[in-house]
Amino acid sequence: MTATGVRADARIVARADGRGGTVLPVLDGDGPLALRRTRAVGTEAKVMVVGAMSGPLGGDRFSLTACVAEGARLHIGSAAATLALPGQAKGEARYDVRLDVADGAELNWLPEQLISARGSDLYVTTRAELAAGARLVLREEQVLGRAGEEPGRLTSRLTVRVAGRAVLDQELACGPGAPGGWDGPAVLAGHRAVGQLVVVRPEFAEQPPEGRVLGGCAALVPLAGPAVLVSAVAPDALRLRRLLDEALTSLG
Repeated sequence: MTATGVRADARIVARADGRGGTVLPVLDGDGPLALRRTRAVGTEAKVMVVGAMSGPLGGDRFSLTACVAEGARLHIGSAAATLALPGQAKGEARYDVRLDVADGAELNWLPEQLISARGSDLYVTTRAELAAGARLVLREEQVLGRAGEEPGRLTSRLTVRVAGRAVLDQELACGPGAPGGWDGPAVLAGHRAVGQLVVVRPEFAEQPPEGRVLGGCAALVPLAGPAVLVSAVAPDALRLRRLLDEALTSLG
């Protein structure tokens, strides 16, 4: 920890074990980003991110990197929601996630919600780099404020590249100080929970799912590559999760 906030880094490396399973030769986290291996399911290794401290607070700098090698399968979740809070240190907090998935590998990145509490200021980036034959399920959920609370400022950038080509690069800013219109009919329309689901599968290159509206508050959009994006808004986190789960089920 420094006078300007906490620095925390976590790193995960997953490799095929040669017997149809996945091993984790690197599982390294510190401070607020503790990593725990949980019971595997079939050939998939599972890791849980456990928040060992409050945060991110103002001035904090968190980063998490996951590398999934050829033939490995990895599921990453979190034990609880991430709560962005104001802190004694001035300035914006940052949380940077980097996901690298090799050819023939699979990653499910399914953390719990990120909650932007009143007075907080967080910039979060998620960057996924996939080889041509990689598979990915990535879910992001943001909740603006706790119950009955105004949100802090939250900026979220999501980038997905497949075989070196960008298939998605989007940024959303919400809360005090964000560009005008974020709460208007073209963006959140008064809702307080927003989420994205990105699914990358090699077979989508030949047979992409058709774009469609899902339940009135979500939409499935094929991307310019073997991927689809589901964007959803909802009044609360529970209904947002239901929308994204239903969308994932509809993709098979």
